[in-house]
Amino acid sequence: MIAIGAGGLDIAVAMGGEPFYLTCPKVTKINLKGKLKPWVSAKDIVLKVLEIFTTKGNVGTVFEYGGEGAKTLSVPERATITNMGAECGVTTSVFPSDEITKQFLKAQGREGDWVEVNADEDAEYDRVVDIDLSEIVPLVAYPHSPGNIKTVKELSGMTVNQVCIGSCTNSSYKDLMTVAKILKGKKAHPSVSFVISPGSKQVLENLAREGALADLYSTGARITEAVCGFCIGNSQSPQTDAVSIRTSNRNFFGRSGKSANLYLTSPETAAAAVITGKMTDPRDLGMDYPRVDMPKKFYIDDSMILLPSDTPEQVQIYRGPNIGEPPSNPPMPANISGIVTIKVGDKITTDHIIPAGSRMKYRSNVPKYSEFVFEIVDDTFYKRAVEYRDKGKHNIIVGGLSYGQGSSREHAALCPMFLGVKAVIAKSFERIHSANLINFGIIPLTFKTESDYEGIDSGDEIQIPNIRKALSKNEPLIIKNLTKKKNFEVNYELSERQRNILLAGGMLTYIKNK
Repeated sequence: MIAIGAGGLDIAVAMGGEPFYLTCPKVTKINLKGKLKPWVSAKDIVLKVLEIFTTKGNVGTVFEYGGEGAKTLSVPERATITNMGAECGVTTSVFPSDEITKQFLKAQGREGDWVEVNADEDAEYDRVVDIDLSEIVPLVAYPHSPGNIKTVKELSGMTVNQVCIGSCTNSSYKDLMTVAKILKGKKAHPSVSFVISPGSKQVLENLAREGALADLYSTGARITEAVCGFCIGNSQSPQTDAVSIRTSNRNFFGRSGKSANLYLTSPETAAAAVITGKMTDPRDLGMDYPRVDMPKKFYIDDSMILLPSDTPEQVQIYRGPNIGEPPSNPPMPANISGIVTIKVGDKITTDHIIPAGSRMKYRSNVPKYSEFVFEIVDDTFYKRAVEYRDKGKHNIIVGGLSYGQGSSREHAALCPMFLGVKAVIAKSFERIHSANLINFGIIPLTFKTESDYEGIDSGDEIQIPNIRKALSKNEPLIIKNLTKKKNFEVNYELSERQRNILLAGGMLTYIKNK
């Protein structure tokens, strides 16, 4: 079971028949012991992992889960854990492919696709961390980071205005069936707006066939399409200053309105809040835990899936007035000469760079979507960037630690590219965003001496001379701050292929020219 945190363009390239590239990572073994107690679930496991590892410092690492405790977890539970590995910044998260995986594929009518995959008996790891599942309690990530962890008990009694269950995390048959059983015969608290986004059409149909969908409707749930929905902020934004409990994977500032306070919990804790209208440890509900077993066979309907072999060779693409062609980018210039258009601090997420929510309707219209780059940080950024770009100056972004946290959001690189950004200089980058910058022809650079960050400001005139020559020969780069009359050295860690992508002006041009 693998969840790869990859940039959207890299995935598209892989689907288009090109290889998928990544740097050979370090491997951390997370050894799971024991068994979860009732009312504690896989979401609590990954929140514990976030408490241990935090959201930074894990770039270039794979989390490999194993141990006797791993054998107690179903495939949907493993998927929840691997899904949120991205919040730690890891390259990917892996569980063994074992009998549990085989039974899941058998229930999906795909037993023939099963392959056993286990670590070698003599495997060596860069780090080993033990987690006793029996010691984990219901946990919550409080605003505005998945790494802000407390026990549910610590926040018990806090008024809750909204509960959202589902999206890509905790939206499986097992999760929603558990919620349906907890809520059966009950009504949502009058103060709670209750939303469910199922993980797939199959999940929704299986719930309906077993009567669980009716139980959820009867409780007062709104059922959305199987979409990102509330998680990405393009629907179900709560009232001003509301407390919203969500089972999704991110609770960044501005993700669902600037005033929203988003708390990440397990489906069990979320269901408890539906009933009580408050943050409630589900162990205090005074009812038996409704264990849900995985079905021996799911109801499967693939009739609406159109395989490439079933479709005509020529497929017509319809583009409305709000849908444009991907913008092109010229090759890397001989020298970068421009302005520091914005300087930001630590832990800038892709939501800070390009907002989600109501702005996402423009994602197929890059010129329009680009008007909102850094909107929640500095709403004057776009005006400056366009002014500099149209005067022939390059735009340069300066950032702190863990620049580019969060989802892949390739528009967080695509829109800056459209605005003429040629380089981002930061203390450190998150892997996915760094890869996306390269894919769109923007070079990610890190301060060789971290304190040099303090000596550069928004509005400074910057030169990076001979950058094309340096990239071609993998030579050191010197930044010239003409405003401060100081020079400083920066680092870059790029493979030969990545350097060639940057020289070409981005991945699309690189592939076309191969």
